Amino acid sequence: MNMVDLSVELGPVLLANPIVAASGTFGHGDELAAVCDPSRLGAVTAKSVAPYSWAGNPPLRVTTAGTGAGGMLNSIGLPGPGVDAWVARDLPALEASGARVIASIWGRSVDEYSHAARTLKPVADRLVAVEVNLSCPNVEGRNDMFAHSCAATADAIAGVVDALGGSAPAFAKLSPNVTDIVSIAGSALDAGATGLTLVNTVMGLAIDADTRRPVLGSNGGGGGLSGPPIKPVALRAVRDVARAYPGTPIIGTGGVTRGVDAVEMLLAGATAVGVGTATFAEPRAMLRIIDELRAWCAAQSVHRVRDLIAALED
Repeated sequence: MNMVDLSVELGPVLLANPIVAASGTFGHGDELAAVCDPSRLGAVTAKSVAPYSWAGNPPLRVTTAGTGAGGMLNSIGLPGPGVDAWVARDLPALEASGARVIASIWGRSVDEYSHAARTLKPVADRLVAVEVNLSCPNVEGRNDMFAHSCAATADAIAGVVDALGGSAPAFAKLSPNVTDIVSIAGSALDAGATGLTLVNTVMGLAIDADTRRPVLGSNGGGGGLSGPPIKPVALRAVRDVARAYPGTPIIGTGGVTRGVDAVEMLLAGATAVGVGTATFAEPRAMLRIIDELRAWCAAQSVHRVRDLIAALED
């Protein structure tokens, strides 16, 4: 197994392995570092931050998706300290833990995205990439989400790319809750995105039948569904986009809990694999997944994991 080369090229950056902590699941800084060594991961995507501090949504914020359904429903709402505080406090903590860091930013306007990116530019040499979260379902309404519009996606990405001035690659994090993710991905790439994160959570709703009320406490009880139930959705999005734009760096994210799930995501066309919800139940899940991925490759005589990328046969 030690002969398996797990390294992948995520755009201009070489990662030791393809497993990446998904944004929002490893914390803003080194919160999980004591139980999951970030130096062993391909990269850590920090929780998304805006140009200002934000408290997030009222409780209840997280619940299971329902008996027998699997997965998790959340309406956390992107609480965070703001990008300035993140750079001053959380980025150094992640670096000290040995993490390769992907910053993640969000905003309510193109100016806010650009502001956040400008704040990151002076520390861009300390980052693997900047993820542009255009698709959180728990902050804005469905019709206000940047990732639900080709034009809005392009405007936000263009603003970020201009603000970064080539100092770091920009990855657009897109929504599965659209009719044509391929067109929106194309708009992001045309606007200058280096790559894509596919996908964010699927819009959902949990109801308490006894109280006749939604379980979650905001957005009319709506939230984002994540975990194993959305893996087929994520695989389809990755596959469709990778076929439309061959060679595009993609972080495939959604429902990965085992090494073979990561294999499937790579075969669909992902360059790297985001792991998120699995870490809530098992904080060391990413380390296990890396070991399982290596073992699968060894058993299948796959000597380089990058040879799996977009290798799905028709």
